[in-house]
Amino acid sequence: MPYFQTRDLAVITIFAALWGVLNATISPVFFQLFHLPFLCDVIGFAALILAVWWVKKLGTAAFVGFIATAMNFIFRPDAFHFFGFTAASMIFDVIASLIGYSRLFQNRILGSTVLFALSVFSAAAAGLIIAAFFMEPAALGRWGGTLAWSGLHALGGAIGGAVGVSLMNALTARGIAAKDTEVAEAQRTAHDG
Repeated sequence: MPYFQTRDLAVITIFAALWGVLNATISPVFFQLFHLPFLCDVIGFAALILAVWWVKKLGTAAFVGFIATAMNFIFRPDAFHFFGFTAASMIFDVIASLIGYSRLFQNRILGSTVLFALSVFSAAAAGLIIAAFFMEPAALGRWGGTLAWSGLHALGGAIGGAVGVSLMNALTARGIAAKDTEVAEAQRTAHDG
């Protein structure tokens, strides 16, 4: 049995496409209108939370990030800063796996709090990486320096974390996660029996 099932791969590619396309099309417009760099964080971390919630396997967030990065470069070949988000998705993936998916998704309040905090932390890391490797010092100075830039991305991670956690909890309240868990449990039982 393969590590990622067909449904897992479908979810990964859907959320990666959502992040990649919206980042390439809407985020630049948002930046030009409001001069705030965090819409890509909002979209990205909401997508990462939902993908990890659905698949619950190590590698999910990283693959979402890799595919979104590839899509980003298809639409915007000069947007090298997106590598900061690629790294952030790997950070998100590893930490979520280390915490344990059962811990994250069994207790709704604790899991939501941890996922929210993980989104803020990973987005701040993306901001640090972007500031350190992809921004010109003069431009970075206009934004208040590395920590201010990282803080703006952390704000985007907070908004994206809130959106992702809210959507996850709304879907869970509708019974979608319970049904998915029952199906996965039935498949495991059938496979083991």
